[in-house]
Amino acid sequence: MKLRIIVCLFATMIISALLTPFVRKLAFKVGALDDPNKRRMNKIPMPTLGGLAIFISYTLATMVMMRNQMPTQQLFGIFAGEICIIGTGVIDDIFVLKPHQKVFGISLGALMVYFFGNVQMTTITIPFLGMFHLGWLSLPITWIWILAITNAVNLIDGLDGLATGVSIIALTTMGITGMFFLNIGNTYISLMIFSLVAAEIGFLPYNFFPARIYLGDTGSLFIGFMISVFSLNGLKNATFVTVIIPVFILGVPITDTVYAIIRRLLNRQPISHADKRHLHHRLMQIGLTHRQAVLVIYGIALIFSFISLLYPISNVWGSILLLVASLLGLELFVESIGLIGKNRQPLLNFIKKIVKNNTSRSNH
Repeated sequence: MKLRIIVCLFATMIISALLTPFVRKLAFKVGALDDPNKRRMNKIPMPTLGGLAIFISYTLATMVMMRNQMPTQQLFGIFAGEICIIGTGVIDDIFVLKPHQKVFGISLGALMVYFFGNVQMTTITIPFLGMFHLGWLSLPITWIWILAITNAVNLIDGLDGLATGVSIIALTTMGITGMFFLNIGNTYISLMIFSLVAAEIGFLPYNFFPARIYLGDTGSLFIGFMISVFSLNGLKNATFVTVIIPVFILGVPITDTVYAIIRRLLNRQPISHADKRHLHHRLMQIGLTHRQAVLVIYGIALIFSFISLLYPISNVWGSILLLVASLLGLELFVESIGLIGKNRQPLLNFIKKIVKNNTSRSNH
């Protein structure tokens, strides 16, 4: 059985690699191109729709090659949501949708997996307070989670191979955590996760710098959506640890999204306002090359993943201390690269003030 699964995953990777050149040609034919502009990093029109190759190979793996490993109702419920997301992404890559139209497509996919795929958060356990049944709040909280994670992954898709590589790291960590640490009892979820990883690995050589094809919204929305759905399977009966683990695993896209919102609010701009101060932009603005910026963010994603693996073996107080230390370290990094702005460095300024005062006292 294990050998069969390994063969299926390897076949998924090969199918994705073989499909990608055909999807690239299709993108040119249907006009799914990313034209250069002030916000884009590409200098020539680039074909999108790359996510279509990932989706097809992943679907062949889960719906055909490993079909007997999956529960029918949940599999088809999730698949219905996938179709909504892929449809939204393809339309956006060809015709360019408005933000509220994309939100509608993601919301439709969320409703599909909630009602037909039984992917939902129903209870939450808060340390020292106990368990709470979410009741009618289950639907809006599940919807917000799916919408937030999907958009977070979509937001970091700004450099060649960035979203693909970061999501491979995140998904691999999620699969390992679910299989060996959380013991959520759904082995098929880990198989679905690793099937998506295999599909992305097959696509990555075409997407890494210099890219020959982009994920497009077809890919970034699909990957983000699937990550949100997979993480919710471990959050059905949420606890502090089961909530914090996927948040850390997705540390890069979540950090970029949260600080983008803070930056725009401080600058009194709409949250949907586009700018060139995202994490990857800032790394390049301080002197890193395209490839170096991507590799640095891969490294950051690996650090987040390593931290997430410490939570299942920590007690409550250890988890809280780990969270506080991680947030302080993250804030220092964010301020040092000017992610919010050059003049917005409260923690760094506080540390400099303390050091200056201590130096002055020692001199006296």
